[in-house]
Amino acid sequence: MVVISQNPTMKMEKIRDDIELPIINLCNRSEAMKEMVKACEEYGFFKVINHGVPQGIISQVEEEARGFFAKPGPEKMRAGPPYGCKNIGLQGDVGEVEYLILQTNSPFIIPTDESNKFRSAINAYVEAVRKLACDILDLLVEGVCGSEGGSALSRLMRDSENDSILRLNHYPAGEVSKIGFGEHTDPQIITLLRSNGVEGLQISVQDGLWVPVNPYPDSAFCVNVGDILQVMTNGRFVSVKHRVAVQAYESRMSIAYFVAPALHATVSCLPGLGLPLYRSFTWGEYKQAVYTGRLADTRLNLFALPSHHNN
Repeated sequence: MVVISQNPTMKMEKIRDDIELPIINLCNRSEAMKEMVKACEEYGFFKVINHGVPQGIISQVEEEARGFFAKPGPEKMRAGPPYGCKNIGLQGDVGEVEYLILQTNSPFIIPTDESNKFRSAINAYVEAVRKLACDILDLLVEGVCGSEGGSALSRLMRDSENDSILRLNHYPAGEVSKIGFGEHTDPQIITLLRSNGVEGLQISVQDGLWVPVNPYPDSAFCVNVGDILQVMTNGRFVSVKHRVAVQAYESRMSIAYFVAPALHATVSCLPGLGLPLYRSFTWGEYKQAVYTGRLADTRLNLFALPSHHNN
């Protein structure tokens, strides 16, 4: 059913509440592969259960994140550049969010009273979700390229110089619902997202139509296609715009693992998927385009090749 949002802090817009993202059980890999490919083509999003990430590791990092965001503002500011509040990117975009951004392939220090405990929880979480991300990418490449596709996607994140990051977000509850993080696509390969069970994530299945993502089941990871994966699958998988709406009744916390290749890695269409829609480029080149644009920009248009229709 399509309903019209008339919240005074948001534009009048259409919200579609009758679409549920696929929930994919990783216990059956052959079925999971088929369901993932279909979900990436139709929605650009899906959820996975029986994913192998221990609940204890998830709970520990969520506890540490809650503890950090509960600290007074000046104490959080001591974290330096990894910590940010309201500002999104470098071009003036803002949101109702505070966050920590951590590079996952290099040491980091969060100056808290229990920084070693924090770092240990983060490292254990990253190790577990990295393995899950590799498994998902191997299934996806097999789903579109067959067994000859091998580890064409996961090898990009296995590179010791990969640019993957972990982002911890906190959206404080407000007096009214509002947009906490504006519409955007993720520029990386894929994103693995956990939340504290509070609604807020919305995806755009078509222009002007937003679909709320149900946060359940609690055990699931939400996975979405990034711009790089859209390029490498030659547009077969879609990187769709999404956003976060802050709820008036409860704060939302999420943990996102963004899988990215090394800055020098070349991004191009996987073999056997037809005439490329996008030119080859490095991740560093694309990342530069991301940081010089606004949050809602459609960056892939800058890398699209001229139409082949006249060839």
